[in-house]
Amino acid sequence: MSELTYSPVGATETGERPPGFRHLFFRMPLGSGADLYRRAGEAVLTFRMHRATGARIESTSSEAAPGVRLTVGMGPLHVPCEVIWVEKSDKKTGFAYGTLPGHQASGEEAFLVTRDERDRVWFTVTAYSRPARLFMRLGGPLAIVFQHAYARLCGRALKRLCTVNA
Repeated sequence: MSELTYSPVGATETGERPPGFRHLFFRMPLGSGADLYRRAGEAVLTFRMHRATGARIESTSSEAAPGVRLTVGMGPLHVPCEVIWVEKSDKKTGFAYGTLPGHQASGEEAFLVTRDERDRVWFTVTAYSRPARLFMRLGGPLAIVFQHAYARLCGRALKRLCTVNA
């Protein structure tokens, strides 16, 4: 049985914006082409993108799949999560994780690589969260700044991983 610390679960997949949460949407272009799309999707699903940001990742599997548990460590923070959903198709590849007890926030975050009708490849982060622990509540606006900065950091890391020697 899952120990997720929030409800509703799965709204990053459906596009819902649950009330009572802060919402994040970040999108950046990576380039174009099927090969770039494949490389970027693989980097997201295998947590290579997260590791390339400098985050320490411990996971129960080498690839994202529903039920996989992971801990993301950045500096003194270690945040436990569980993969909620995964998609791997010709146009969209990625996953979302939800927060577990011990996470500073309560909510869900999705990391997606998409390929549009003009063959452009995009990286998108969508999330909804609210403070779950005192540290996050006290952080207030700084916590929001950190979440946005991490999304940008993921995008830059993914672009670097997938376009070097392309």
